[in-house]
Amino acid sequence: MSAVLVAVLCAALGVLVPRLIAAVPEPDEPAEDKQPYADIAARPGLAWQSALICAVIGALIGGAVGLDLALLFLVPLVPVGVALALIDWRTRLLPTRIIAPTYLVLVPLVVIAALASGEPRLLLLAAIGWAVMGGLYLLLWLIHPAGMGYGDVRLSGILGIVLGYLGWQELALGSWSGFLLGGIGGALLAAFKVVDRRHNPFGPWMLIGALAGIVVGPAFAVWMWGDLAA
Repeated sequence: MSAVLVAVLCAALGVLVPRLIAAVPEPDEPAEDKQPYADIAARPGLAWQSALICAVIGALIGGAVGLDLALLFLVPLVPVGVALALIDWRTRLLPTRIIAPTYLVLVPLVVIAALASGEPRLLLLAAIGWAVMGGLYLLLWLIHPAGMGYGDVRLSGILGIVLGYLGWQELALGSWSGFLLGGIGGALLAAFKVVDRRHNPFGPWMLIGALAGIVVGPAFAVWMWGDLAA
């Protein structure tokens, strides 16, 4: 039941993905080969395609999380994630215009969800997730800025808050699976000449990895460590 409910809610919000993309202003000095955000938003069928993708993601999240207060912030993040993945795939950019407001909405909703659930410790876990995942990406960016955009660093903080709130299993799997999927997926896409290996956008892989952490994190931990994961 929760999977169906969350799927419907996410599908309804998914229809707004084109409007979210169209609202992003162009950079002051866009690259010559950059596709305009308005053109991405105007793709035929984008609204229903986004709604369908959001519905599938919502069903997966609803089935994994259930009717939990975490849905208060997970549901609105689904269309935001879809919009960011599409933008990064088309432009290799993760606009601050979307990410910054997402922080402003996410943090209060996380606080509300934790306090309403009667478990304020979840706020500490969310903060740890933010520090761990955001700190990891920041360190990687400082070491090799040419290999990672700072938009990935900004996005990692959002994902760290969400995964940390849900649990260490979700945080662990969601953090490293993005790198695993990005490496394997990027190599396969480059082999089939879908993308240039040097220009493989990492944001979509981060988001898919985070989804994997949410959906199968606890089950994966039990499979790996058995009773120690309880």
